[in-house]
Amino acid sequence: MNVYLDYAATTPLRQSVLDEMLPYLTGKFGNPDSLHSLGREAAYAVTSARDKIASLLGVKPGEVYFTSGGTEADNWAVRRMGTGRALLSPIEHAAALSALPLRGNRRGTLSTVSADGTVTPEDLSAAFREDTGLVCVMAVNNETGCVQPTEELAAFAHARGALFFADCVQAACSRDLKEILSHADGISLSAHKIGGPKGVGALVVKNGVKLKPLIVGGEQERSLRGGTLNVAGVVGFAKALELAQDEREKFCAHTGRLRDLFEEKIFSSLGENVKRDGKNRAPNLSHLTFAGGGESFLNLLDLHGVAASGGAACSAHASLPSHVMLAMGRCAAEAKRGVRFSFGRETTEEEVLYAADTVCSLLRA
Repeated sequence: MNVYLDYAATTPLRQSVLDEMLPYLTGKFGNPDSLHSLGREAAYAVTSARDKIASLLGVKPGEVYFTSGGTEADNWAVRRMGTGRALLSPIEHAAALSALPLRGNRRGTLSTVSADGTVTPEDLSAAFREDTGLVCVMAVNNETGCVQPTEELAAFAHARGALFFADCVQAACSRDLKEILSHADGISLSAHKIGGPKGVGALVVKNGVKLKPLIVGGEQERSLRGGTLNVAGVVGFAKALELAQDEREKFCAHTGRLRDLFEEKIFSSLGENVKRDGKNRAPNLSHLTFAGGGESFLNLLDLHGVAASGGAACSAHASLPSHVMLAMGRCAAEAKRGVRFSFGRETTEEEVLYAADTVCSLLRA
């Protein structure tokens, strides 16, 4: 049996999303910036998609900026959003952490994080500086699944005159994005994490927030992000986001039940040889540290038909300890032994039971 438990890395394209995209991959191929009928048709599709996304998020269409995905959106926010220093949690995605040195003369600092993976106002307070203008904490951690108290953290930032940005790439299938944007100044999203196409995402920034251009050379996205838009991708993104937010409660119930079943079998068999990482987790993620974990164990799982990961897909080839685990106080050796299992709407109970049995048999061998 082949079992895919790496939905946090990417998800299969949903058929209804593909159906929406197909016309713009074939006959309706116009450039949305062209003035002829084919161009106007493409421009209307982009406008409709932007309106739909804005409505789903509870923002204005002009506050939605299309990008090539979550990495670009995180880069843009950290490098170009607001003024002053940026304060990031140490468990942010590499797209945000790696962008910090590029912010400018006043780059930024990192906070601490609790051993259970939660960022608190106290963590931020210790690293907050007088010239801090932007606080960045992801809504759901992409490795552990820890749900962060974004409302509390945003209130902390706003009380000190700073903006609050939340990476919501891993949150779009399990959290109410409209609620997050009721207190955040900006968020990032990526379509392929929610049944949409790869290569498209969004940076959402509230009106009145200073945002500098990321890519110059075109008037697209209010002259802030040059380049011809991926029309089919944008259309698919809007449909995928609509489905993800509409089905959020059903998704959480389904994946949460399967995640709990999976972990119950693992812990009943392996006992003290496995550790659950993180607290207050999103229902679709399970990050476990095994005494016999590591890259070789992931390869064994793959040989037995189980696809999982050692953390973020963007860092899969680095063979370094997880920066998230290190920030949570784990030693380097332990931070290399974690495995992330992530569940999706397509995951079945049969698959979960097979995967759990495979994990246990391999570690007992």
